[in-house]
Amino acid sequence: MKVLKFGGSSVANSEKIKQVLSIVANASEKNKVAVVVSAFGKTTDQLLAGANGALEDITAAKEILNSINELHFQVIEDLIIKNKKEVKQEITLLFNRLQSIYEGVYLLQELSDKTLAKVSSFGERLSSYIIANAAKETLDAIHKESRDLIVTNDEYLNAQVNFDITNKNISTFFDNNTHQITLLGGFISSNANGETTTLGRGGSDFTASIYAAALNADELQIWTDVSGMYTANPRVVKQAFPISEISYEEAMELSHFGAKVLYPPTIQPSLRKNIPIRIKNTFDPENLGTLISNNPENEHEVKGISHIEDISLITLEGGGMIGIPGFSKRLFETLSVAKINVVFITQASSEHSICVGVYENDAQKAKTLLDATFSIEIASKKIKPISVENDLAIIAVVGESMKNYQGLSGQMFSALGKNNVNVRAIAQGSSEKNISAVINKSDAKKALNTLHEQFFEEKTKQLNLFVTGVGNVGERFLAQIDQQKKFLKENLKLNIRVIGISNSRKMVFDNSGINLKKWKELLANGAPTSLDHFHKKVKECNQRNSVFIDNTANQQVSEVYERYLRDSISVVTCNKIACASSFDNYKKLKEVSRKYNASFLFETNVGAGLPIIDTLKNLVNSGDQIHKIQAVLSGSLNFVFNNFDENTTFHDVVAQAQAEGFTEPDPKIDLSGVDVARKILILARESGYQLELDDIKNNAFLPKESLDTKNNDDFYASLTKNENHFQDIYKNANSKECRLKYVAEFVNGAANVGLQHIAANHPFYNLEGSDNIVLFFTERYPENPLIIKGAGAGADVTASGIFADVIRIANQ
Repeated sequence: MKVLKFGGSSVANSEKIKQVLSIVANASEKNKVAVVVSAFGKTTDQLLAGANGALEDITAAKEILNSINELHFQVIEDLIIKNKKEVKQEITLLFNRLQSIYEGVYLLQELSDKTLAKVSSFGERLSSYIIANAAKETLDAIHKESRDLIVTNDEYLNAQVNFDITNKNISTFFDNNTHQITLLGGFISSNANGETTTLGRGGSDFTASIYAAALNADELQIWTDVSGMYTANPRVVKQAFPISEISYEEAMELSHFGAKVLYPPTIQPSLRKNIPIRIKNTFDPENLGTLISNNPENEHEVKGISHIEDISLITLEGGGMIGIPGFSKRLFETLSVAKINVVFITQASSEHSICVGVYENDAQKAKTLLDATFSIEIASKKIKPISVENDLAIIAVVGESMKNYQGLSGQMFSALGKNNVNVRAIAQGSSEKNISAVINKSDAKKALNTLHEQFFEEKTKQLNLFVTGVGNVGERFLAQIDQQKKFLKENLKLNIRVIGISNSRKMVFDNSGINLKKWKELLANGAPTSLDHFHKKVKECNQRNSVFIDNTANQQVSEVYERYLRDSISVVTCNKIACASSFDNYKKLKEVSRKYNASFLFETNVGAGLPIIDTLKNLVNSGDQIHKIQAVLSGSLNFVFNNFDENTTFHDVVAQAQAEGFTEPDPKIDLSGVDVARKILILARESGYQLELDDIKNNAFLPKESLDTKNNDDFYASLTKNENHFQDIYKNANSKECRLKYVAEFVNGAANVGLQHIAANHPFYNLEGSDNIVLFFTERYPENPLIIKGAGAGADVTASGIFADVIRIANQ
C-alpha cells in the first residue's frame, strides 16, 4: 500500500488533474493506493474570504461562491462523462448548503470557529468527490469521506486527532475495501458528535501521514509543484537545489523554519512507524524528488537553510530576575494560555534576560499580557517593561551531521558579519542539528544567499557590482567584465554580476544582473539619478558581497565612500581625490573599512594597472621600511614629453594625449602636476607617513597664465600662446643630452614633484610612451631599488587595474 497526497497546486484545473490521474494510474498498477487531495487551487482561501465577507455583504459573498462554482463545474465538464448528471447534482447540493451557511452568517452576524471549519471543509469535500468520479472513468476507484474516518477533539480549526479511534476506523475500512484506488479529502475530520473539524495548517499533508501510519504503508508520497525539499527557498536563492535524501529530524527542522513543501506535524505519524516519505513534483514525475527516512545518505554537513519572516522578538529582562525561580514559568504560561505560539527561545546564562520569538501579529497581544503578568516587578523596577522588536526574521541552518564538524557556527556568523547582517539573538539546540539566528527581515534574502554560498557553493563566489562612471575607463571595465565572465566562473569559480550602473544623469538596476551587451541602451532608458538616489538603491538591493566601483574623477563621488563602507559595501576606485584629501579623511576611510569589514581598494590611484600600491603594502606589512621613492607617475606627462620636440607643438601633443585617453578630462590636472602630487602623497601615506597635499612641493613648468585658466578651451589657447616657453624647456634639456621627465620624489618624509633633466645612465631615460616607473629604496633594497615599470595610463590598463582590485576582494 502507498499513500499519495496531491496539493492544491497539483489539482488547480482540469489539465493538472489529468496529470494527477496519470500518476495515480501508474502507482496503482502494482499496489493499492490511497490518494489524498487538497482543495482546488486557492479554493479554501476563497471560501473563507466569502464567509468573512458575508458578515457585511452577502452579494459579494455570493459572487465569490459563483467563481468557485464555475471552476468546479468546468472540471466536471472536462473530465466526467459516465456519471456527469449524478456528480452535478451532488455538487449543486453542496454549493446550496454552502450558500445557506453564508446567508446564515449574514443574518446572524456571527462567524464562529465551528462555522469556519464547516465552510473551509467544502474545498476538500468538493475536490475529492469530483476527482474520485473522474478516476472512475478509467480506473478502479472509490471515494471515501475523511470525516467518516478521522476523529478529533472539539477544537474546530486546529483539531487534535484521537489516534486510537481513527486508526481503528481506517484499518476497518481498508480491510473491507476491494478497490485499487481510494480517493480521500485531506484537511477535514469530525469530532465524536460527527461535527466537522479541520486539522489546521498543513492539514492535508497531516491527513496523508495519518493514513500512511494507520495502514503501515510502504511509502508516503507528497506530490507538489517543486522537485522535493531544497537547500533553500528557490524563489529567494536561485542557486538552491533539491536535497536527494534527508532525515525525519532534519525535515522537521526545515519545515518548522519555513520550508513550505512540508509541515512538521505531517512527519510525526510516519516517523513513529518509520515510513519513508518522498516529496515529488506532479509536473516532473520522473524526478526522484526528496526521500525522508531514518538513514539518509549525508552529502553535506549542512542539509538546508530556511527562514521565517514577520517575527517579533519579545524580551523580558532585569536584575531582579537573577537567582529568582519562576520567571520562565510565568512567561511561557501566560503565552500558552493566550494560545500564542513561541517559535524561538534564548536565555542569557546570567539569567538577566529571556528572549522569545513570536509571530508579529501576536506581538502586541503578548506584550500587553506579559506587562500585566509582571506588573508588580515592573512597578518596583525589578525588571524593565516588556520590550518588542518588530520586522524581524529567523534564519536557521539545519543538518544532522553538523555536530561532527567543527567551526560551522563560526562560518555562519562570520559570513553574515562580512555582509553587514546584524544578528539580534542566537539559539542552538544541544543536539546541534539547528543553529538559529534572529535578523532584520530586510536582510533575510541576503542572509539566505550568503549562507547558501558559504555552505553549498564553496567553489563559486558571487560578487555584485554597482558601477558609477561609464566614460572611457568605465566602458572598458564593463567590456572586460563581460569578456571574462565565463573564464572567471570556470577557472576562478567567481561569478561577477553588475547589478547597478550610473552616469551623471541616469541609473539602471537589475537584481539578477544587467545584460552587459545592452547596458548602454538600458542606461539611456534608466531612471534619473543622483549620488543619494544611487546609494539608496544600492542599499535597497541589499546584495551579499556588494562592491561600489567609482570610475570617475569626481570629488562629490569620492565623498560618499564612507557611506558605502559603513553599509559593509566594499569600494574600488581609480579616483585619487579621496586618498589625496586631508589625512584625517584618508585615515577615517581606512578605519571605517576595517571596522565594517568592507574592502577599500585604490590600486589604480597610482600607475593605473601596475601593482605599485599592492607591492608597497606587501613591503610595509612584511616589516620593510621605505627610505626613498623616485617615480615617473604620470603616463600623460611621459607621453607628452616623449613626443614633444622642435618639430611639434606642445598644444598638439597635449591634444593627442587627451584624444588617446592618457589624460584626465581636464588635462590641466595632469600638466599642473596636481595629479602627480596626489600620487606621491598616496604612496607616502601608504608607506606610513602623515602628509598633506600642501606638504608636496610642486615645481610647476606651466606658465601662470595656463594655470589660471578656467576651462579647456582657454587652457589650450594658453598653450599655443606660450609655445616658445615650452620650446625653450625642450632645447635646454636637449642641449645637455638629457630627456625631460616629470619626476616625483619622496625622501625621509619630504616629497616634491617637477620636471627634471634625465641623463642617459638613469633608469628613467628610456621610459617610452605613456609608461610609468617606480623605484623603491628600502631597508631591504638600499642600493639597488625594487623597480616596477609598465603602462601607467589609458582606459584599458586602468580598467584592468580596477578589475584586479575586484578579484582581490573576491579572493579575501
